[in-house]
Amino acid sequence: MPTYTVTVATGNQWFAGTDDYIYITLMGTGQCSERTLLDKPMYNDFERGADLGEIVLVKIEKNKYWVQDDWYCRYITVKTPGGEYLEFPCFHWLVDEKEVVLRDGRARLCQNEKTMIAKKHRQQELDMRRRTYKWQEWQPGFPMSIDADKHKDLPRDIQFDSEKGVDFVLNYSKAIENLCVNQFMHMFQSSWSDFADFERIFVRIKNTISEYVMEHWKEDFMFGYQFLNGCNPVVLQKCTKLPDKFPVTHEMVAFCLERDLTLEEEIEVLEGITPNSTDPCTMQYLAAPICLLYRTVGSKILPLAIQLSQVPGENAPIFLPSDSQDDWLIAKIWVRSADFHVHQTITHLLRTHLMSEMFGVAMFRHLPAVHPVYKLLVPHIRYTIAINTKAREQLICKFGIFDKANGTGGGGHVQLIQKAMKTLTFKSLCFPDSIKARNMESVEELPTYFFRDDGNKVWDATKSFVSDVVNIYYASDAVVQKDEEIQAFVKDVFNFGMQASESCEFPESLKTQEELTEYLTVVIFTASSQHAAVNFGQYDWCSWIPNAPSTMRKPPPTEKGVADVKLIIESLPDRGRSCWHLGAVNPHSFYFCNAFCEKHSENIHLELSLQEGVLGEQVRYQRGSTVYLSLTCQVVFTLRHYVDLFKIIRV
Repeated sequence: MPTYTVTVATGNQWFAGTDDYIYITLMGTGQCSERTLLDKPMYNDFERGADLGEIVLVKIEKNKYWVQDDWYCRYITVKTPGGEYLEFPCFHWLVDEKEVVLRDGRARLCQNEKTMIAKKHRQQELDMRRRTYKWQEWQPGFPMSIDADKHKDLPRDIQFDSEKGVDFVLNYSKAIENLCVNQFMHMFQSSWSDFADFERIFVRIKNTISEYVMEHWKEDFMFGYQFLNGCNPVVLQKCTKLPDKFPVTHEMVAFCLERDLTLEEEIEVLEGITPNSTDPCTMQYLAAPICLLYRTVGSKILPLAIQLSQVPGENAPIFLPSDSQDDWLIAKIWVRSADFHVHQTITHLLRTHLMSEMFGVAMFRHLPAVHPVYKLLVPHIRYTIAINTKAREQLICKFGIFDKANGTGGGGHVQLIQKAMKTLTFKSLCFPDSIKARNMESVEELPTYFFRDDGNKVWDATKSFVSDVVNIYYASDAVVQKDEEIQAFVKDVFNFGMQASESCEFPESLKTQEELTEYLTVVIFTASSQHAAVNFGQYDWCSWIPNAPSTMRKPPPTEKGVADVKLIIESLPDRGRSCWHLGAVNPHSFYFCNAFCEKHSENIHLELSLQEGVLGEQVRYQRGSTVYLSLTCQVVFTLRHYVDLFKIIRV
């Protein structure tokens, strides 16, 4: 009699084990085994009946023992009578009395399925997924997200293991308590006395970089450097002609010029956005400034002129370095505050979190677990949908944490995303194209733009690996075109995720291996490296509150000569909002800030030959670019996981 030996691996999450009855059935090309209870002592064989043939599927069932007890299964291994070991990845929660049917770990395209039982299982899995993962428009004009109002409404497989780990209110409160700043919360609307007062709460979380920011934030070189390598290094663009709405004359800035080249940084997206009015006792204000920056002979980027309005006129003076120290300082603070809002809402939330969720929902709906692209993408989508759902539940919702501390709270952040969606394109998510679109690709002109240089290396390394994987399974462009599942995935992103917006220029189909490679690189890069670059630097650049105010409590000055230290302090966030701000940027306050690193920390290996070109220059940039280190860490985690994954999908 043939004997099949089964090994079952339970996950290491909290409460992954179960006391319920677990049954297993092996389904082969010849016939099926009997439904067998796994926990019979010393009983692990399936000798009844004839040879099952080639094992195609493994069915697992869970029946209640006393009360329902969920079980997380990692994988099933089957040793056949011939001594062959087959591994059936699971990575699913079995809840209630539902069953899970598994395929072995080898990746297959839909057109390569040979048996009817495999084809039927593939279709049944997708049918079930489409019933489970549905689209929803959370706000008009937003990219579509998953149809779930609360974290607990999500499918069990994509929930966090511990919801407390991503409770924003709880984590904010813990962060504030750990920072020992909760004694200021009762003075929520009272202003600080002077800049030294900010140090009373800053001292608890300072590090080498943030302390350097605190010491130099008033200086022009630090102001300009952050547009290159701060936590929002994606808005600076080269200009050769000033806009008519920014009437800077040569006479105004001639004393600062070293040659004819000028640069501008426009943050006009904030124009027309409604400021936070949720607190009737505290007025809050926004501005849409225009800032002209200049590259010196020594390659420093220095501010040259600032206008705090998009409409020129008597009430919109152009502030210059030659103005009084306080006038020039408050103008720079307004630019930094505007940049903070653009970073938080557009660069970070929209262009990494919401985009990744959109790709993730479409992936679950159209790519079965056996598909090679599913195996490639799923590590990067992990927890993205869960954290976004939690954010919509507690962070960016009405009366959420954004409303408590941010100047764009109360609906302004929604308007910002709606406005930004009108100009978001697929090519803007392709890192090299985004750099070229801003005319920032020249290393000779900007030799210290580390975000560009490091990002290009990471993009190229990621794309190279994706290309290798694509070429294994797609021997030609014709194979790409015949893959109905990958085409449905791409079409779903366009039709539903981007709501068929022609201006977004997302592809509706893919025709070549190169197009598929670029598309998958965008998905992976957006969810991993790009997110790392704009997320992890918040602690360094934003913990010193005057350098990145989350709100401004006085309107932008409409004339020169009125600013003094008192006006600046009264404009900056009050004591309570400062505490909320620090709770946000504290790296331990959000699970998602370090979620990727935490789940892959055991896989950090720096010996990857693929990354020698990037890692070899880490020391050189360590002091100059936090972004560099973030990108490096992220891509090492990512590519190490690729190596492990590659061993599975290449079988």
